[in-house]
Amino acid sequence: MPAEQRKAKARHERGRLIVAAARELAEAEGWEAVTTRKLADKVEYSQPVLYSHFKNMDEIAAAVALEGIEELGGLLSKATGLRGLADTYLSYAADHPAVYQAMFVRPTDLTFATGDIPPALRAAFASLRAGVTPFAKDDAETLTELFWSSLHGLATLQAGSRLRPDHQHHRVNRLIALITG
Repeated sequence: MPAEQRKAKARHERGRLIVAAARELAEAEGWEAVTTRKLADKVEYSQPVLYSHFKNMDEIAAAVALEGIEELGGLLSKATGLRGLADTYLSYAADHPAVYQAMFVRPTDLTFATGDIPPALRAAFASLRAGVTPFAKDDAETLTELFWSSLHGLATLQAGSRLRPDHQHHRVNRLIALITG
């Protein structure tokens, strides 16, 4: 392998290591605990090495978000029906709260509805839209946004312990009933 390829591969691996470490720290201690100092210690590189890969913590969180969106999109693409989509989405949010925060709660420069939308987000939204479209009388895109918004609200409120935990199934049933008419 030529030297340039080795360097590029090593750089890519360092970047992946930094993202994995940020994700691990955030899931264990929350995003407020993820600092470049802690990350540098965890990956055993200096802070300047981190900054040679990512401009700041927001860029690191955005990389975690994109990774999470890819994971969620892959899971959603395998889900069947609105119940499967809802359960998959809500389970992912509950199982990966810090990643979910990076994806949809923390401020980010990632674009979602317009502009240069990440392909992984397009794919995840397409999976949601495919489940909703059969029930849309005219505007599947807007109905899908409402379905997604509802799932996001449920995930966020549940994560904050603001909803009755034993009623999740009932809430999803009602949401599906509203979508299916």
